[in-house]
Amino acid sequence: MDKKILLVAAVLGVTAIILGAFGAHALKKVLSVEQLATFEVGVRYQMYHALFLLFIGTFAFLGEKERAIIFYLTITGVLFFSGSIYFLATNTITNLKTKFLGPITPIGGLFLVSAWGYFFYAVLSKKH
Repeated sequence: MDKKILLVAAVLGVTAIILGAFGAHALKKVLSVEQLATFEVGVRYQMYHALFLLFIGTFAFLGEKERAIIFYLTITGVLFFSGSIYFLATNTITNLKTKFLGPITPIGGLFLVSAWGYFFYAVLSKKH
């Protein structure tokens, strides 16, 4: 599981860098300032959680089950939160019907908060 967590952290990290560069250069010309700022929020949260998973994958204090729960909460949260933001921010250039994604963003945020909350709980409940 540690290898899987670290690999996903690396993928999230590299794609956050690519998407951030894409937003700063290519999308800057076609999106409004507000849309670009929204897109950047998705990139930022994706990178934060790539680093979080990198930490979780190397943090020996947590058990395998605890790491797995945090991993799945985090990856679901990033996909829902950042993924929906990317589509919502770029809907004027993709012409995709993205209105249904609006409620997905806070659900993704709830998964991210749950991952951090579970991490807090897991650390707090350790006896040693």
